Amino acid sequence: MRILVVDDHPVVRDGVRAALHASAIEVVGEATTGEEAVQHAARLRPDVVLMDLGLPGISGVEATRQVLAAVPETVVLAFTMHSDDESVFSALRAGALGYLVKGADKAELERAVHSVASGEAVFLGPGVARRVLSFFAATPIPPTRQPIAQLTEREREILDLMAAGWGNQVIARQLHLAPKTVRNHVSNVIGKLQAADRGEAVVRARAMGYGTPA
Repeated sequence: MRILVVDDHPVVRDGVRAALHASAIEVVGEATTGEEAVQHAARLRPDVVLMDLGLPGISGVEATRQVLAAVPETVVLAFTMHSDDESVFSALRAGALGYLVKGADKAELERAVHSVASGEAVFLGPGVARRVLSFFAATPIPPTRQPIAQLTEREREILDLMAAGWGNQVIARQLHLAPKTVRNHVSNVIGKLQAADRGEAVVRARAMGYGTPA
């Protein structure tokens, strides 16, 4: 697994590199600004971008949008000191698949990186998961099935497996597809459903009868 670390504090970058050194996660590059993050992601095409939100230049939220537009097969894990609602939901709306609060230990960092690389949403930090789940539980489900009609047969098949709780790696094996192909399909599904992220897409899909929670 290849990861790009984006943070303007060298001590943080050094700590992340040291924490991941003994794992199967390779730090292929580092960036200190949002602009550098976009440039390095486009050149290096990492599996995961660990994105600080408080960057000089363009923000980590805007950098997340631009990275995902340039390299849609990459996933972004937000990495920040803040766990307030505005920070969390701004990152998720920009397309981040996970949210990790700085101060997490080595095991949590590794788990978060592996989870998002496999297509699983992950929220680690004081109260972060609870607030995200509460938000989705309170989000009204659109009464119409019209967005589903925009999905291709393959996208519906993948949505059904997503709603059943399957991660990208398992879906790829089941359908005999490359993991990056599955990631692209998942991104298309989320966009067509006008969902903020994978979690919201799954909630909407289950409300329409797709999948059985694993």
